[in-house]
Amino acid sequence: MSMTESFADLVCASNFSFLRGASRAQDLVHAALLLGHSGIGITDRNTVAGVVRAFAALRELKEGGALPPVKQRVGSGPDEYTYETTKPEPSTREAEALRNLICDRAQNFKLITGTRLVFGDGTPDIVVHPENRDGWGRLCRLLTKGNMRSSQKGACDIALDDLLADTRDLLLIIIPPCNRKTLNSSIEKLAETAPGSLWIGATMPRRGDDRRKLAELKAIAGTYRLPIIATNDVLYADPSQRDLQDILTCIREGRTIETAGRLLEVNAERHLKHPREMARLFADCPEAVEETQTFLERITFSLDQLRYEYPDEPVPPGKDAQSWLETLTWRHAAQRYPQGIPQKVEAVLHSELAMIKKLDYARYFLTIHDIMRVAEDKGILAQGRGSAANSAVCYVLGITSVDPAENDLLFARFISEERREPPDIDVDFEHERREEIIQHIYERYGRHRAGIAATAVCYRSKSAIREVGKAFGLSEDVTAALSGTQWGSWGSEITAAQIRQAGLDPNNPKLARVVAFAGRISGFPRHLSQHVGGFVLTRDRLDELVPIGRAAMEDRTFIEWDKDDIDTLGLMKVDVLALGMLTCIRKAFDYLRIHTGKRFDLASIEGGDTATYDMLCRGDSIGVFQVESRAQINMLPRLRPRIFYDLVIQVAIVRPGPIQGNMVHPYLRRRSGKEKVTFPSPAPEYGPADELKQVLGKTMGVPLFQEQAMKLAIVAAEFSDVEANQLRRAMATFRNVGTIHNFEHLMVGRMVARGYDPEFAANCFEQIKGFGSYGFPESHAASFAKLVYISSWIKCHHPAIFACALLNSQPMGFYAPAQIVRDAREHGVEVRGADINHSHWDNTLEEKSDGSLILRLGFRQIESMQQTEAERLMAARGGGFSSIEQLSTRARLYGRPMRVLADGDAFRSLGLDRREALWAVRRLPEDEP
Repeated sequence: MSMTESFADLVCASNFSFLRGASRAQDLVHAALLLGHSGIGITDRNTVAGVVRAFAALRELKEGGALPPVKQRVGSGPDEYTYETTKPEPSTREAEALRNLICDRAQNFKLITGTRLVFGDGTPDIVVHPENRDGWGRLCRLLTKGNMRSSQKGACDIALDDLLADTRDLLLIIIPPCNRKTLNSSIEKLAETAPGSLWIGATMPRRGDDRRKLAELKAIAGTYRLPIIATNDVLYADPSQRDLQDILTCIREGRTIETAGRLLEVNAERHLKHPREMARLFADCPEAVEETQTFLERITFSLDQLRYEYPDEPVPPGKDAQSWLETLTWRHAAQRYPQGIPQKVEAVLHSELAMIKKLDYARYFLTIHDIMRVAEDKGILAQGRGSAANSAVCYVLGITSVDPAENDLLFARFISEERREPPDIDVDFEHERREEIIQHIYERYGRHRAGIAATAVCYRSKSAIREVGKAFGLSEDVTAALSGTQWGSWGSEITAAQIRQAGLDPNNPKLARVVAFAGRISGFPRHLSQHVGGFVLTRDRLDELVPIGRAAMEDRTFIEWDKDDIDTLGLMKVDVLALGMLTCIRKAFDYLRIHTGKRFDLASIEGGDTATYDMLCRGDSIGVFQVESRAQINMLPRLRPRIFYDLVIQVAIVRPGPIQGNMVHPYLRRRSGKEKVTFPSPAPEYGPADELKQVLGKTMGVPLFQEQAMKLAIVAAEFSDVEANQLRRAMATFRNVGTIHNFEHLMVGRMVARGYDPEFAANCFEQIKGFGSYGFPESHAASFAKLVYISSWIKCHHPAIFACALLNSQPMGFYAPAQIVRDAREHGVEVRGADINHSHWDNTLEEKSDGSLILRLGFRQIESMQQTEAERLMAARGGGFSSIEQLSTRARLYGRPMRVLADGDAFRSLGLDRREALWAVRRLPEDEP
C-alpha cells in the first residue's frame, strides 16, 4: 500500500464511551483491518476501560483466531466488506480467503491505546496517546486523579492544568470545538508545555462548510507551527450503526427520537472510512492523512509491555518467598497428617512446589496464606474454592478444606505451564464480616497498590427494552409488558408469540423497532461498577498500571479493568468473596462449642455419616447449602447421594450446562442401572474407541463439568491449544460478547467428521453454551459439596443449632424465617416465641433439664422491630419486666415499637396474648413525656 493510501484513525470511541460509542472495541479493530488501515487508536471518554478488548481481539487475530463471519460485500474493492457478529454463517471460499487476508494484515497492524480527555472547564477535548511505558503511567495517574477528585461515581473531574502539570511522553490531539473561541487559548498553553507533541485534529463531516473550516484550521496550525491530523472522530465502525448511536444519545439525554432534535448527529459520517476515501476528503490537505503514519511511528507503547510485578511478602531473615512457602507447606502438612504424610500426597506437594517455583508464584500463595491467617486471628470462617481445590499446597496450608488427593482433582487445572496464566484462588468469607478482610488488604498494601477489579454493568434484555422503549416514546405499561416476556437475567430474543401474549401487536412497526434495537444494545456496557471482591495487588504503584476510581460504597476503590481484561494481561487477582453459609456454619460451630464442649472446623467434620446421607436421600434439605432449591430437592431422591463425590455431582447437575445439553436424564438412567454405561467413540481410523473414557469415566460417560466440556473439545474435536484457549475465553465472556457461537461449526463439524454421533456432538456444544451462560467446574463443585455435607451434618444431628444459626445469618438462601422455624419444629425442635423477658436481638438456645435444646426466637424475627429499640429494651430489663407500663418507662419505648412488640406476641410472659397486648399498649402515650 502506498503512503498516500495509508491511514489510521486515531480518535475512535468504543461502547465504553458509555451511551456514545455504538461499536465494541473489537468491532472497530476488525473494521479497520477490513478497510486496510495501518492502525487504530481507541480513545474513550476519560477512561481506558475498553482498550483491553481491542488488544485481545488483535492478539487473537495474530494467533490465527476466528473472525466474525463475513455478511456481504460493500463496494467493488477487495478491502470493502462489512460483517455480522451475532449470527455466523457457513464458511465459504471467499470468506476464508478474506479471513486469511485479515489475519495477514493483523501481523503489521498497530493498535494504540489512549483516552479522550473531556474537561469540565470549557477546554476543547484533547485525545491523549502515551508515547511509551512512562507516558502510560502518567496517563493512568492523571485519570486516577480526576476519578478520585469527583464526588460522583463514574465521573472524572479533570482540568487542563492537571494535564499541563506533566505532559512528558504524551502525544496530544486537540479536537476543535464548534465554538472556536476557546481553541486558540488552549493551543497556546499546550504548544508551550508540550512542544513537538501536539496536533490539531481535523474532520470532514460533510456538513457543507468542511473546506472552509479546514482552511481555518490550516491557518491556526500555521500560526502555531503545528501539524494537522485527519480523523473521523469515530463513534461507530460502520455507517449502518448510526441509528443505534441515535438511540444511545436519546437514552443518555433522556429524550425521545421525536424530541431529540439537534442532540443527534446530523448525518452518518462518524465511522471508519477507507484510506482512499480519506485521501479524497483531505485533497486540500493531504499531509493531514500522512500525519497519521507519523503519529503511529512515534508511539512505541503497547499493552503487552505492561509487566505485572506481584508485591513482595514479608519473610523471615535468610528466606526468600519460595523457601518460606516450602517451609510453611511442610510444617502445615505435618499438622494435617499427624500420622505421617502419605507418600502420594508428599509426591504431589513436591511436584506443585516445583511448578510454583518455576512460574514464580510463591508470593501469590503467601498473600493468600496471610489473608487466611488474618481471618483465623479475627475468628472469621473462610474457605478457598474454585481451582484452589485442585491444589495440595492450598489444602495443607488451610486455604481449602477439600483434599485433592481424595477427590482426584488435577493441579494442571489450577496452574498450567502451557497456558502461562496466573492461578485463580477464590476465598469465601463470612458475609457479615468480609469487609474486615477487605479493609485489612487496603491497610496492608495501601490504596496506591491495591484495588478491586471492575465489573462492566451491561444492558440485559429487560433493561434494554425499557430504555429503548422510552427513547421511542412508549408508555411504561407497554415497556413493562414487553420486558415481562423475558425470563432470567439475560433473556432471549423476543418472538411474535411472546409479544401477543403480552397483549401487544407484533406487527406494530414501532414495537418491532424497539425489539430490534433492544437486541442490538443488549450486552453493551452501561457503566463500570466494582467486582464482588477481586483484588489486584502490585509491588509498585497500581495507578501507573491502570486508572483507579472511587466506588459508590464507602472506603472502596476499584480499577477500570474487569476480570476478563485482567486475565488477558496476565495480572494476578485475589478474590475475596462473601458466602452466607460460612456465617451460618461459624455460628453453628460456636453454639456446638458452648452446648457440647466440642470444637469443630471445616476439616474436622467426619465424612461418610450414614444418617446425613439418608436425610439428603429423602430430599430433606431446607436450609442446606446449594441443595435447598425445589429443583435440587426433587433431584436428591433421584440421585440418592451416598458418598462425597455424589454431592459434587449433585451440586453441578442442576445447572444450565448439563440441563441445556440434555445430560441430566442419561446420567440418572445410567446411575440407576436402567441404561448401559457407554462411551461415544470416533471412527476407528480417527482414534481409539476409549479415548473419551478418561474424560467421562467418573460421570458414566456423560459430561457434567466444565472441565469435561473443554477436554471434549480437545480430545473429540482435536482443538489445538490456541483454539481451546479461545473457546475458554469465549465461554468466560459469553454474557458480554457472545462469540461462543463462532465455535459451533468448528467443534460439531470436526466431531462428526471423526465419526461421532451428530446428536452427541450437538449436545456437547449445547452444554458448552450452557456453561458459557453459567459455568460450573468440578473444582467449584467439590468446594461447595464440602459445605453441603457440613451444613447437612449439622442439620441432621443438631437441628436446633442449625435453625438458630441459619436464622441469625439471614438474609440468605431460598426460605423465609417462618419456613425455617416450621422445618425445625418438624425435626422435633421446641420453638418458643420472642418474649420481652427472655429474648435477645438474635435467636438463642435454651437448655432443658435433659440437655436438649430449645430455640428461643429473637427480636430480629419480629417484623419492623429495630435493633436499637431491642437493645434499649434488653439494657433496661434487669431482673425482668412485670408490666407493659414498666417496660415502656424503663426502656423509653412508646408508640410504634410497643405496638410492634404486641403484634409480635412478645408479652406472653406477662400473661397477655397478642390481642390483649395490642389493647393494652393503646393506653400508653405515643411519645416520651
